[in-house]
Amino acid sequence: MSQRYVDESVAEYVEPDCIADDPGLHRLWLDAVTQSHRAYVALTEKLLDKFQEEPDRTQRRKMARQAARSVLPNATETKIFVTGNARALRHFIEMRGSRHAEVEIRKLAVKVLQIMQQEAPHIFGDYELIPLPDGTMEAGTSHRKV
Repeated sequence: MSQRYVDESVAEYVEPDCIADDPGLHRLWLDAVTQSHRAYVALTEKLLDKFQEEPDRTQRRKMARQAARSVLPNATETKIFVTGNARALRHFIEMRGSRHAEVEIRKLAVKVLQIMQQEAPHIFGDYELIPLPDGTMEAGTSHRKV
């Protein structure tokens, strides 16, 4: 889903666990996200007025949303659809399922691995989930880059 063209006035946000687990940090994060969201909505409305001379209504909305999205936080959720062959999925799991990847993408990679182990165990059965000190998991295999 493109933040460039899609209306984000009802956006969802992904809060890192290390923030969500601490009430003080959670409040600070929530305040920041709420303020950014309000700014996005206000900017979009004002930009629609500013671009009123654009005759194409759809183009006018795209221009307003594209400019207003600059205030959306990095935590803004988006929906994606991904395709890939087994080699590409293994590469993604190895790169993003690593302890060196950001927590949020690592959790996604682990979830993809779990799904692929159910759907294609003969291709993804060599992976194991290794617990990390922060409570998350890492995907590991002895058959890297096959």
